[in-house]
Amino acid sequence: MQKTFLWIQKHALHLALLQAIVAMLGSLYLSDVKGYAPCVLCWYQRICMYSLVPILLIGFFRGDQKIYHFIAPIAGIGWLFALYHNLLYTEIIKNPEMCSAGISCTSKYIEYFDFVTIPFLSLTAFSVIIVLSVLYRRWLRLSKVKLA
Repeated sequence: MQKTFLWIQKHALHLALLQAIVAMLGSLYLSDVKGYAPCVLCWYQRICMYSLVPILLIGFFRGDQKIYHFIAPIAGIGWLFALYHNLLYTEIIKNPEMCSAGISCTSKYIEYFDFVTIPFLSLTAFSVIIVLSVLYRRWLRLSKVKLA
C-alpha cells in the first residue's frame, strides 16, 4: 500500500497530464461528436483545462519539477468555475444573467445515476488534477529530505 502511494506521488504529474487529456478529449467528444453546445461557464472551464495540457506536456518533456506552480492556480480557477457551474446546475444558486443568453448553463445533456453530469465531470477532473499536483509537491519535498 505504501509503495503504491509513493508511486502515485512520484508519477502524479503524468497522471495529471493523462487526466487533462482525457477531460479535453471528453469535452471535444461531447461538443463535436454528440453535438452538445457548451455554455459560457463550460467555455471558461475549457480554457483552463485545455491550457493545462500543453503546460503539463512542456513540463514533462523538460523535466521541470516545479511545474506544479503553474498547474495548481490554473486548475484552481477551473475548479471554481466548475463548482459555480455545479451550484447553478443543482439550482442551489439561481440562474444569473450571464447564463440567460445563448446556451443555458443548466441544460441537461447527460445525467447518470442522478448526479453524474457534465459540470460534475469537470469538477471531478479539476479536483483530481489539484490533488495530484499537491501529491507531487509533497513527493518532491519528501525526496529532498531523504537526499539531504
